[in-house]
Amino acid sequence: MSQFPSQSTEINSSATRDVTPMVALKEIVARLHREQNKIQELLSSLGFALRSFNNLNQFLELIPFMAAKVTDADGSALFLYKPNGQVTLEQLHWQDSQQRKSIRKALEIASSQITLFPSSVPLATTGILDDQMQMYLGPDVQVFGTAIIVKHTERGWLYVLSRDPDYSWTETRQKLVRLVADQTAVAIGNDELSVELRKKELLDQELEIAAEIQRRLLPRLCPNIPGAVLAARFKPANRVGGDYYDFIATNHTTNYPSYPHHLSQENTCWALVIADVMGKGVPAGLIMTMLRGMLRGEVLHGNSAAGILQNLNRVMYADLENSNRFVTMFYSEYDPKTRVLSYSNAAHNPPLWWHAASRTVTRLDTMGMLIGLDANSQYENGQALLEPGDTVIYYTDGLTDAAAASGDRFSEDNFITSFSAACRYCNGPQEIADYLFDKVQEFIGTEKQNTDDMTLVVLQISQDDEP
Repeated sequence: MSQFPSQSTEINSSATRDVTPMVALKEIVARLHREQNKIQELLSSLGFALRSFNNLNQFLELIPFMAAKVTDADGSALFLYKPNGQVTLEQLHWQDSQQRKSIRKALEIASSQITLFPSSVPLATTGILDDQMQMYLGPDVQVFGTAIIVKHTERGWLYVLSRDPDYSWTETRQKLVRLVADQTAVAIGNDELSVELRKKELLDQELEIAAEIQRRLLPRLCPNIPGAVLAARFKPANRVGGDYYDFIATNHTTNYPSYPHHLSQENTCWALVIADVMGKGVPAGLIMTMLRGMLRGEVLHGNSAAGILQNLNRVMYADLENSNRFVTMFYSEYDPKTRVLSYSNAAHNPPLWWHAASRTVTRLDTMGMLIGLDANSQYENGQALLEPGDTVIYYTDGLTDAAAASGDRFSEDNFITSFSAACRYCNGPQEIADYLFDKVQEFIGTEKQNTDDMTLVVLQISQDDEP
């Protein structure tokens, strides 16, 4: 026999050497492909859970499991910061069920040793939690983590844990666990946003109820007054406003406080009042409601206009002083038999009086302080004899202080000019009120909302009226 291998044997041996590395390479590629598919499926499932779960806790239960799976770690732990500054172990995943209990206990002890304060240096730079975990887990467990950032604020940490001494914190693993941490941050942010939205919806419901109550407290209809016509218009800056106007029958025999449209006793004197609580929104609306009730009680006593404001100021002083808010008010009483308007002013915008005969405008005003500023404030009485065709307009400063985009104010001068034009050319109080509102809105711009409450009350004496 030949001492040398045959040529065919050498060829087969060479082929075996060539095929074996090729097969091994293919197996490695296939394994990597399977691993990549597994990671993609896990991350896809996590994304689906983020979109589907309405319960944050259910989603957080998945996070350590996902983090451990995509990084080939033995386990993973999610720590979150509580509002009281405590660091808590929120969720834990550990593959070995025999070791899970001891791992959890070690992590809970580690986190219980840490309390964060507003002045604390972020854990990302101090490594406090890392050190505590390493101390209680022991040297056999490797610890790697990344911060959970919600709206630029560190809210917790996501860790992967491994007992494998050859386990390395590769760049790929870092990217994967950061991706899971980012998904966690999105879920936390979405949950907080949902809570805020629910609070806002509840607040919106409460504001709508408050606005409805206020609408019901303001006169639904203007009363019929012999020889005179009334109109009113109210536009709050917010759903609840601090402006107030009212029509109150001063005679005790009148069926007040509801004012049927057909009510027209000739002997009935009517209180016409307008007021403005400093500020806007719900606080001003609450004061307005309190003011309305107290004013109606004062009107029943039959005092003069100045006496009513004086008593109202004395009664409301303590409450307004504590609230740091004040009220301006113009109170008047109109007698349809004599056409006399008796009035008193508590630092409100003086109503404008259009004299039909002379086509001029004057103000109705008396000296008086804000209601709630000084318990001993004194007020003055004033009277005006209104002639046929005369018009009196009561208003709040939301109209004269309305600002255009340039910052310019509508101003009282523009308001008086517009009021004069309206008295010349408009047909009746309602047209006058609508015209003035339109002029103000045109000035500030159709797209711009009013920043203060706007209120108008127009009293016009009929042309053919005789006392």
